[in-house]
Order: sequence, then structure tokens, then C-alpha cells
Amino acid sequence: MPRGFEGSTPRVIGHRGAAGLAPENTLVSFHRARAEGAHVLELVVHATVDGEVVVIHDATIDRTTDATGPINQLTWDEVRRHDAGFNFTVDGGRSYPYRGQGVTVPRLVDLVRSLPDMPLNIEIKQEEPPLVDAVVRIARDAPATVVLAAEHDTIMTMIRQAAPDLPTSLAAGEVAEFHYALERGATPTLPTATVALQIPPRFGEIELVTEASVAAAHACGAEVHVWTINDPVEMARLLALGCDGIVTDFPGRARDLFDARATS
Repeated sequence: MPRGFEGSTPRVIGHRGAAGLAPENTLVSFHRARAEGAHVLELVVHATVDGEVVVIHDATIDRTTDATGPINQLTWDEVRRHDAGFNFTVDGGRSYPYRGQGVTVPRLVDLVRSLPDMPLNIEIKQEEPPLVDAVVRIARDAPATVVLAAEHDTIMTMIRQAAPDLPTSLAAGEVAEFHYALERGATPTLPTATVALQIPPRFGEIELVTEASVAAAHACGAEVHVWTINDPVEMARLLALGCDGIVTDFPGRARDLFDARATS
């Protein structure tokens, strides 16, 4: 099995950087996450029409910038000229502290160069045009550990075909198979490259994170990272179940909790 993230658990995983404190998926947000004590940075990538891998959650720039348009139909020059801090607010829209401050959508290579020592958890959402090969090249060149993720099973299949040696989490269908095995009393198995289950606490009325599911993942040699958790009480509950990582918009909250547990 490929090696996952280095160091001890539990891990603070900065969701889109520190998305509760700064414009998500920007260098400002990623640097804030590091300053807040994140061990790992979580992010999503898409590709522009001219093949640049950019860090942004949505398939369009509408929600997070001052412009509109699908990423895969825009050039990198068109994407980078827009204000990625335009819509960020922490007070319900009374103020927008990052507007006009030069915050832009970064490329993945810009993030790696800016924070070369930070481990990355990179989710690929876009299928067309394909960007798996480009992301794999960047992941191989990154100085720190990179774990690749994908919600869609088709994209995860492409990742594993392109880079069977790189660590991954599970796609949605694979998570379902894992939990179905548990429900019917079978011993779950994981694809060879899997180093973590990255899941919400529950899906609808189904509890995904339980003592049994965490123990089963550990028996397979995988960690359990839970998203997106911003309440310290819920963080503590999940840690008590044995979870290895908390994905959060507020990395400092998780780091304070982790540090308090370590000294108690």
C-alpha cells in the first residue's frame, strides 16, 4: 500500500484552506490554514480550456469570484484576472474584507510552490477535459505527500490507472461497498492504493462513522478523515470513536482541541 500522510494522528485537515476565515481555495486561505495549525490542506481542482490545473471547488467561477463562466471554457488568463475574494464574508454580507485585495484563483503549481512543505489532499471533480494526468505529474513533483481523491468512481478509476502507486481515498461507490460489507457482516476490503476513508459522519439517516466502521478501516490499514466538522463538541465525539483526521473550515479550533487532549 502506498504511504499516506507522515506524522502522528489525529490530523487537522484544512478544508479549502481555512474556508471559514478567508476566501476558500486561495493562497490566502491556505496560508491561514497553516498559521492556524493545519497538518494537511484539502482542495479541489479543475482545468481551464488551455490545460492549466486551477484550485477551485465549483465547475464555474460564479460563486467565489466577481465573474461568471465555466472553468473548462475559460483560459487561465481569463480566470486569474478575477477577484476570488469578492464574495467572501463572515458577517452575513455586511462586509467583504477581501474585495479588491488582489486575491485570485491559484493554479495547483502555485500552491505547491508557495507551501512546498504542506501535505495536500487533492480532489479531482472534472471529467472533461480530463486532467488526471496533469494532476498526477504535479503530485509526483510535489515535495510533500499528496493524497488524491475523487467523489466520482469514474474519475477514481482514471486516477488509479494513471498512478497505481500514489495514495488515494475512496470514491463514493467504494465507500458504499465498504459499508455494505459491514452491514452484511463481511470483512471489508479496500483498493490497494487506499490510505484513507474521507467521509461525512452520516449520509441521510445512515451513520457512516461508528466504532465498527473506524475499526474496520484501521484493520485495512486506512485512516478515517471526517468532513466538514466545525463544532468542537462534534470533533471530540469523532475523536473518541478513533477517527484520524478532522476536515474543518476552522483549523485553529481543531488544533486547540487536539493540543488540549495531548496535554490532558
